[in-house]
Amino acid sequence: MAKLMIRNLDKRFGAFDILKNVNLEIPSGEFVVFVGPSGCGKSTLLRCISGLETVSGGTLQIDGMDVTNVAPSRRGIAMVFQSYALYPHMSVFDNMAYALKIQKLSKEEIDAKVRDAARKLQLESLLDRLPRQLSGGQRQRVAIGRAIVRDPKVFLFDEPLSNLDAALRVQTRLEIATLKQSLPDTTMIYVTHDQVEAMTLADRIVVLNAGRIEQVGKPLELYERPASLFVAGFIGSPKMNLLTGKHAAGFAATTIGVRPEQLTVATSGNGWAGTVLRTEHLGSESYVYVDIGLEEPMIARLPGTAAFEHGDAVVLQASEQVILRFDAKGARIDPAR
Repeated sequence: MAKLMIRNLDKRFGAFDILKNVNLEIPSGEFVVFVGPSGCGKSTLLRCISGLETVSGGTLQIDGMDVTNVAPSRRGIAMVFQSYALYPHMSVFDNMAYALKIQKLSKEEIDAKVRDAARKLQLESLLDRLPRQLSGGQRQRVAIGRAIVRDPKVFLFDEPLSNLDAALRVQTRLEIATLKQSLPDTTMIYVTHDQVEAMTLADRIVVLNAGRIEQVGKPLELYERPASLFVAGFIGSPKMNLLTGKHAAGFAATTIGVRPEQLTVATSGNGWAGTVLRTEHLGSESYVYVDIGLEEPMIARLPGTAAFEHGDAVVLQASEQVILRFDAKGARIDPAR
């Protein structure tokens, strides 16, 4: 069990502020995902937690112990990187056992820990192989297994699936979710730029923007009730449709937002009139891009049988209840206000 407390954390590189007054509490056993655009500070924050980066201000606590200036090896943390960083001349078993041998555990303890981790990750039949004999997904599982055997207080994952192809990403994502279920008391922190990974794996998502925490919440909470215009535009794929000017003025807002799946496309009636630019057919669903005179087309997510073509005159419609409103500062306006 490991509770993580981050208080007033700053990180500067020279004159550049990378992290600014970050405050976050992660309870024991929670799976938290850091997301945000490139350069927002999510990987830097992970490295500060691990001790691979020193902080410029603030404190870090694990289980009530101040680890701000404690060496990485003494924090009880295991990190899984984008690159697998496996020893090419060692078998899977020896790669997973290496840290335990450094700790001078007995052969019996090492064997038990490695085989238990291999069972959880479905690596039992691969223990005698060398890394070059494994697929990318298998190598990543070995890297995860190497972390598991250490019984860390906190797991840190830095975009662990970014080097895998689409099919392996799905498979390995499911394996990580299964791993978390088998380790319910272990705290896990995961960095990704992938929306699907964040939405499917996280107990809570931390959205970072320019070195600051923009919002923390459960995946569906962020999707349905984003606190700011930034979160509304960042969470979701395809992204939320955002409208300004006369389109928002009628709702007493500076900007309004509506999700693609909340739009219907009609050939007449009230709504946002426009022209179909293109339709993307993805099988079970279709994306219809409609020009209503904004800088970017609006996107409607429809069933895969949608039959709209380039040049069709259409009207986009949405229930007023699903439209989100934002003020001039980008904060969401509560409908009750």
